[in-house]
Amino acid sequence: MTQLEEARNGRISEEMKICAEKEGVSPEFIRKGVADGNIVVVRNNTHTAISPLAIGKGLRTKINANIGTSGDHTDLDMELEKVRVSVAAGADTIMDLSTGGDLGAIRKAILKASSVALGTVPIYQAAAAMLAAKKAIVAMTADDIFAVIEKNGEDGVDFLTVHCGVTQRSVASVEAQGRILGIVSRGGSITANWMRCNGAENPLYEYYDRLLEIAHRYDMVLSLGDGLRPGCIADATDRGQVQELILLGELCKRARDQGVQVMIEGPGHVPIKDIQANVQMEKNLCNGAPFYVLGPLPTDIAPGYDHITAAIGGAIAGACGADFLCYVTPSEHLRLPGIEDVREGIMASRIAAHIADIAKGLPGALEQDVMMAGYRKAIDWQGQISTAIDPQKASRLLEKSATAHDEGCTMCGELCAIKLGKG
Repeated sequence: MTQLEEARNGRISEEMKICAEKEGVSPEFIRKGVADGNIVVVRNNTHTAISPLAIGKGLRTKINANIGTSGDHTDLDMELEKVRVSVAAGADTIMDLSTGGDLGAIRKAILKASSVALGTVPIYQAAAAMLAAKKAIVAMTADDIFAVIEKNGEDGVDFLTVHCGVTQRSVASVEAQGRILGIVSRGGSITANWMRCNGAENPLYEYYDRLLEIAHRYDMVLSLGDGLRPGCIADATDRGQVQELILLGELCKRARDQGVQVMIEGPGHVPIKDIQANVQMEKNLCNGAPFYVLGPLPTDIAPGYDHITAAIGGAIAGACGADFLCYVTPSEHLRLPGIEDVREGIMASRIAAHIADIAKGLPGALEQDVMMAGYRKAIDWQGQISTAIDPQKASRLLEKSATAHDEGCTMCGELCAIKLGKG
């Protein structure tokens, strides 16, 4: 029985109890949220080496770190180091987006190394398998796709991004309105091209019940992907994006009816004035399902600084009700992220999530900030560092003032306002 089925039958599972303790809420709060569909408990029922994670309404805003190989970089040791750094830096989940090398072996190694929940995008492996066999990606069949999904579940993957809303109808909506940048999601582009070349409907939509059966068996959370998300702010909230979201709302209900937990992904690049509307639209159309957002990025012109762009958008989206932030690194749009990129991306996303939690008024969210204010008033350097979201960087940057006898930093020295205020 899945977590959703347990919750609907009025039973509080052991996983719900663990999540409640971590979140500082009652087990009944988690059970009711799962039953209503506005909370998901993430853990494959075979992946017992990790602790379950709750994502959703009334809970701490969570963050995800993307890692994974590419055709140009297939260094497994580097990806395993990214796992270690991600967990140490405070990521709540990791997604393996590998597209180069032995993807099955890479996934298994990451699963073994990670102490947090793992997500994947199965269409990547299905497409990569075609290329490895020297076949066209569009030659893959529905059976090829579902075989990969089955293997992901068997291996212990906890949540799947599946682009079920990329259909002939939704793609036609994109084409009819027109876009500057077209389809920027890899999974969305692969699917749209497959449909065009085969003259057939998206197998993940046409055979959705087959997907639900696999997800149900392993109690994997389906993260219904935003394959038609805008890739620039000028394309935001167009007919294609909205049409896909309407379909995802319908598919969300079908999944819940079959006892499968669901999150919804979105919305990519969105101008700051439209972020709140996008969050409200997802909550309305998808019956309050947890919203998993990439960024969002409210400008397109900051390559090298897109972790900051995404943190701005993520803080606003989280404050408006988004539940789960996918980090963006400084190397977004430029290259495969390196180790330091991953760490910087996580810290930026954690800051955004914390700002959102304060805005949401979550119990205890403001406590750390109040502690920091107290340590600053006391000019307690160790207290400030230990309370910082990134103690390692704070410690590295700290430079005490010799002229103020360490009661101040080198910015103000003897003119430190706090020191002067003490009389």
